[in-house]
Amino acid sequence: MPKMKSHRGSAKRFKIKKSGVIKRAKAYKSHILNKKTQKRKRKLRKAGYLVPSNAKNIRKMLLK
Repeated sequence: MPKMKSHRGSAKRFKIKKSGVIKRAKAYKSHILNKKTQKRKRKLRKAGYLVPSNAKNIRKMLLK
C-alpha cells in the first residue's frame, strides 16, 4: 500500500503547536484594506487557533 500523503493546501495554511493546538492565519487581511481601521488590521496580524471541533478534521488532513 502506498504512503499516505498530507493535504498540501492544508499543510501550507496550518501548523500544529507542541501543545497540540492548531495555529492558523486570520482572514480578511489580503485586500480592500483602506476601509478597515488600523486597530482591526493590527488584530488580524496575530495568529488564530482552531476550535477543537474543526481541529479534528484538519488533523486528519495533516496526518500528524
